Amino acid sequence: MSEYQPLLHTPRSPEEMRVAAAAFYAELNQRRTVREFSDTPVPRSVIEDVVRTAAAAPSGAHKQPWTFCVVEDPSIKHQIREAAEREEYDNYHGRMSDEWLADLAKFGTDWRKPFLTTAPYLIVVFKKAYDLDAAGNRHKNYYVNESVGIACGLLIAAIHRAGLVTVTHTPSPMNFLQRVLDRPENERPYLLLPVGLPAPDARVPVIERKPLKEVMRWY
Repeated sequence: MSEYQPLLHTPRSPEEMRVAAAAFYAELNQRRTVREFSDTPVPRSVIEDVVRTAAAAPSGAHKQPWTFCVVEDPSIKHQIREAAEREEYDNYHGRMSDEWLADLAKFGTDWRKPFLTTAPYLIVVFKKAYDLDAAGNRHKNYYVNESVGIACGLLIAAIHRAGLVTVTHTPSPMNFLQRVLDRPENERPYLLLPVGLPAPDARVPVIERKPLKEVMRWY
């Protein structure tokens, strides 16, 4: 039986709740995917805190089935970029459907991914399909994709809150990340996030988010 402790919770009045929710939305609504990075250094402690935030996410049976690999070594970033661009070249030259390519056209992306070497950090998120103990025995994890997805959402929000930018990069297939970073057999690459400050001349496409009436239903 688990031990319990009192919940630490600070009650808010309805008006305080409204103000806090509106302020958080206003801040997160400014978040944009950025592909043009500055190589300006960012303190390690900032990256540690955004990962701590991600690792505070709920998970199935509290198994916390994730590993966050932070890459700052230029040579490793170069290896990752080379491997990612090989996969992306094939994606843009045959793997992706015409419809997919048409949907991407407005963002001006192609197989080249310079942000993988320009950004001061790459955070590579791995999901643990199962746990391994010191003796090599397997232990089941639950709702792994859902748990890691929630953690990644918190990570992206924390990156934005810290005043940094990122882009969710998923070169497919991503198996090369397991090899380059020498991760154990129970870990699978889930998401690659370059993290840093935007380039001084960074630009983002003009987009509109779906209005609330299209994404929410009251019952």
